[in-house]
Amino acid sequence: MSNRTGQQGRTRGGGDRGSIRGGSESGGRGQNRGEAGGQGRGDGSTRGFRGFRGGDSPRARGLPQVDRGGRGRGQFSSRGGGARGGVPIFREGTHPQIDQRLKQQDLDALIASFGSLKLTDPNRPLRPGFGKDGKLITVRGNFFPVRIPNHCLIYDYRVEISPKIEKREEKSWLFNLLEESAEGQSLKSHIAHDRSSRLVSSKKLPQPLTVDLPMRREGESNPGPNTTVYRVSIVVERILHTNKLTQYMTGQPKNRDEYDPAPLISALNLVLQDHATRTGVRIGRQDDGNYGSGKFFFPFHAQRPPLLGPGVIAVQGYFLSSRPVHKELMVNVNACMGPFLDLPDTLAEALRKFNQTSKGGMLTLPNHIKGSLKVTTSYRGYKRRHKVFDIVPSSAERTFFKHAKHGNISVKQYFHKEYKIRLEHPNDLPVVDVRSRADKSPVFIPAELCTIEPGQPFRGKLTGDMTKKMIKEACRNPKDNAELIVGDGFSKLALEPPLSPQNSFGITVDKEMAVIPARELPPPRIVYGPQTVNARDGKWNIVNAKFHRTARVNSWAMLVINDGEMENFVKGLEDPRVLQLRDAFIAKLRGCGMQLSNPTLVIQTERLPLEKDWKGNELDYKRRRGIEIIRKKMNDIVAQKPDFVLVLLAYTDSYIYPGIKTIGDLKLGLKTICIQVSKAMKLRDGRLDDQYLSNVALKVNTKLGGVNHQLDKSAMAWLLKKKTMLVGIDVTHRGPGSKAGAPSIAAVVASVDDEFIQYPASLRIQQTHDIKEMVGELDLEEMMVERLLAYEKKNRKLPERIFVFRDGVSEGQYDTVLTEELPAIIKAFRNQKLNTARRGEPYRPLISIIVCGKRHHARFFATDAQNADPKTGNTRPGTVVDSGVTGIFDFDFYLQAHAGIQGTVKSTHYVVIYDETRFTADEIQGGTNNVSYLYARATRSVSLIPPAYYADLACERGRCFLNEFLVGNEVESDKGSVSSVGNVKGKSKSTKEAEQKRVFEDAKKAWGDGIHPNVKDVMFYI
Repeated sequence: MSNRTGQQGRTRGGGDRGSIRGGSESGGRGQNRGEAGGQGRGDGSTRGFRGFRGGDSPRARGLPQVDRGGRGRGQFSSRGGGARGGVPIFREGTHPQIDQRLKQQDLDALIASFGSLKLTDPNRPLRPGFGKDGKLITVRGNFFPVRIPNHCLIYDYRVEISPKIEKREEKSWLFNLLEESAEGQSLKSHIAHDRSSRLVSSKKLPQPLTVDLPMRREGESNPGPNTTVYRVSIVVERILHTNKLTQYMTGQPKNRDEYDPAPLISALNLVLQDHATRTGVRIGRQDDGNYGSGKFFFPFHAQRPPLLGPGVIAVQGYFLSSRPVHKELMVNVNACMGPFLDLPDTLAEALRKFNQTSKGGMLTLPNHIKGSLKVTTSYRGYKRRHKVFDIVPSSAERTFFKHAKHGNISVKQYFHKEYKIRLEHPNDLPVVDVRSRADKSPVFIPAELCTIEPGQPFRGKLTGDMTKKMIKEACRNPKDNAELIVGDGFSKLALEPPLSPQNSFGITVDKEMAVIPARELPPPRIVYGPQTVNARDGKWNIVNAKFHRTARVNSWAMLVINDGEMENFVKGLEDPRVLQLRDAFIAKLRGCGMQLSNPTLVIQTERLPLEKDWKGNELDYKRRRGIEIIRKKMNDIVAQKPDFVLVLLAYTDSYIYPGIKTIGDLKLGLKTICIQVSKAMKLRDGRLDDQYLSNVALKVNTKLGGVNHQLDKSAMAWLLKKKTMLVGIDVTHRGPGSKAGAPSIAAVVASVDDEFIQYPASLRIQQTHDIKEMVGELDLEEMMVERLLAYEKKNRKLPERIFVFRDGVSEGQYDTVLTEELPAIIKAFRNQKLNTARRGEPYRPLISIIVCGKRHHARFFATDAQNADPKTGNTRPGTVVDSGVTGIFDFDFYLQAHAGIQGTVKSTHYVVIYDETRFTADEIQGGTNNVSYLYARATRSVSLIPPAYYADLACERGRCFLNEFLVGNEVESDKGSVSSVGNVKGKSKSTKEAEQKRVFEDAKKAWGDGIHPNVKDVMFYI
């Protein structure tokens, strides 16, 4: 999972994840809440600002998806084909030559030097070798050599500000004042900084270096009376020698422990990103020195960006970050697109443009804009920025508050008395509440005094329609994507020609993409009972095949949800269309080999109340009454003890689907399969949508404990050497619209058989005052014990080896996994439940941990049509890269196990961070590729190894159980509690902590005892 907070979130997420995480696979993760199409995150919308990677087909948690091949949507038949040689290839015919630094003898010498160290520590193992299996190919990667003068010195300084400034915007403005000062002007040509606390220079600066800056606020011509004077001290921190980085990149063994390249890498990022920071909108966290910690830059220019929806546009941006690789420093450049606001210059104009009225009759903005908007004011004599908390349905003349000096006064009167401002629209324009979310009382400003600055990222939730448009705009074929990077990208980022301060540091960037060796691994053979089929282009056809092992069905029920459009569709339980869908469903499962009779119980809910009427008035808040109606009907089903319940939904929203899953999985222990009727009844040649029902069949058999398909024995040999358990771990966090204090959700899934098909899950909620990706020690220990006991119950013995695939952690968190999560896993092995007298000696299996990363910006491009997908021009399934742009010392590789159906395909970055098993490169690379063909919900390989994928799905199901706390909880204005403008009383820290604790306790109560015993031993989340 991933860090799943959407601000980004990824969600997935923590704070702002910065970007949609995805490659070319889209099905299954967030397509809709209809079971056959996959499960969303609860609201089916993007969470927070995310840049869609240019060219990628996004795989976003919570993002409505279409079937673009791979990671989740099942397909029973797929037709490949297409003439090779006709697809567009980036710079085909230029005879790309692999860099001389990647000669095989040099790579072999690197590995030999590692071997001489004779390291036995399984922590952060050194690369044991480079893979040999598969067909040798050549690819380009979006990495570009960075040239730095020999023996270059970079002077690294710490910036201290007194008195201390907390707000980032104020710090940034102070750096503007610093550059405008006489001292700053003398430095400007040879420095770069983060506008916060760090500055680097190509020249040695005098020490001590202190500048006194009277605060002149933005918009002021001179500092005001009694202004604060800030003392800015530029203090030397260290001198960074680039020749040490050169030695490190040659792989000299001792340098791994004796030299940390992160300070120099982050310094170089400051220099390379300087122009983009000044000319565009920067999205992303401060660079922490980790190689993946670049930023997104969105330069605005004259070209009209495409419109996504009312007031929201798609803006082309770029990602930039430097990275050391074998014998080379590279800069990783990628294209992305992000949603931004597109509004008139003033709030008054924006209100009139949208012409929406609130319940009070005043103009307002659509909620998706209102929740993302910042405005500026200048009535105090300087520019001040405010986040819009709410647009109040009342005018300045009719909005009153209590003021310490003026008593009970209207906003109109207040602004006249305090600022001598006579409002032009005191009656026909609303006031704006600009309090912070931590404040209890509002701060009112008349809308006519608010302006809107361009370049504001949209941080709300994209609707389904907006998301589709964004995907269309962001999705480009590999050739177009590569040309955009080296063309517009290099120009906007000022990488060609280099601009100040790059030229003062002597840094240049080569415009030619890295040409690197790669291999194409063969697909495994797929087994259906006695029949074996071959995969081609990452998919296979099983038109005449049965499931490998079918689940037993003694009885089942069908529940019709009478909701919305369903009222027009269903005319009672004997409606011919309901019977047609029922019969088609039965026929599909029988065709797959399952023994299925007619349902033993068919019932229908009464008409559910709508959430809102056509005017937007609230009828059933969060569909609570509707969910209760469904609960009562499902409670009537429990006594029949059906093996599963087929639920027919007219459509899906943010509440009904999560409500059904909560009732079934948490409260009643019913296995539910949801079908979205409007999709299943989409006629094709006079028949129901067979593909949709096929996807449902895959889920039914898996959820009931069956096996859809297997791999042949040779593909599984690496796992069958000893009794092995595959484990997936993930975490998801609250996002925008969640209640403060809402829990994070951690999931652990683990295989229970030698077929590696069934992965029951353990879930826990954990309190997170500060969002972090790690699983709590006690929670992880308990969940691992549960998974080990489930394995033992099935196999009558415990596994000898455990391979953990950890999703959703960044490069900077690898060591945290080893220091926080690994000890909890080992502690589970010593748990008294696993070390009884009956078992004999203490239990201690071998363990290996592999991090699976999708949040990276590496893209690989085919160099000729003969080694490209014939339809898209993407590299083909099985493409693996483990040299050239991978870690110098790390045991890592990029694997594209799936087919890129649309856009530019994205591989998964696998890093072995702990290894008691002593994998070989071919074993882990080929094994991971093979297991990627075992995903239960598809007849195609997927981009993320199934254990990690399943852990993510389990987290998403956990979000359903806490839907009340995670979706649609935007804070409403407290109209009854007002105070004077600029004199707001905020909540104390202890009060906020108490409220967060209360929310967590309420969520804990809603979670109850967790997964119901009737479903905990199956893949209820699939």
